[in-house]
Amino acid sequence: MRRHVALLLAFAACALALLPAVAGAAQPRVSFPDIEDEVMCDTCNVPLNIAESPRADQLRREIRAMIARGMTKPQIKAQLTSEYGPNILPLPPEHGFDLAAYIVPVAVAFGLLVLGLVLVPRWRRRSRAEDGRPDAAAPPIDTIDERRLEDELAQFDA
Repeated sequence: MRRHVALLLAFAACALALLPAVAGAAQPRVSFPDIEDEVMCDTCNVPLNIAESPRADQLRREIRAMIARGMTKPQIKAQLTSEYGPNILPLPPEHGFDLAAYIVPVAVAFGLLVLGLVLVPRWRRRSRAEDGRPDAAAPPIDTIDERRLEDELAQFDA
């Protein structure tokens, strides 16, 4: 059991060690569909890729103009956030206190997984130990109960 927990912890440490390398990778040239689903229409309050309004069309034109100027995805998002506020992006920023929106659910899920890996074998061992048998089959009937059962069944046969 300890080996499983140690293996899970080692895997988590490796995954966390790779995060800065992945985050620092060079940003490729952005395409319009790539950024359209990561921007909200500020009047419709829906993602821009499904918004149907004149304001959504105006935002689309602005984004296309930014792409034509050669701006990267983070630059476009920063420009839109500075002009329209943080609600223009559907996801919270990935820094500061808002980082908790990403870390807390993953940490809770990981904690529940580890808790389950530790507690389930204990519960199974305890239930088997309380029964006094390795198998949790039905307990045997003693002779008095067996005699009474046969007497009652005999009444229905008659």
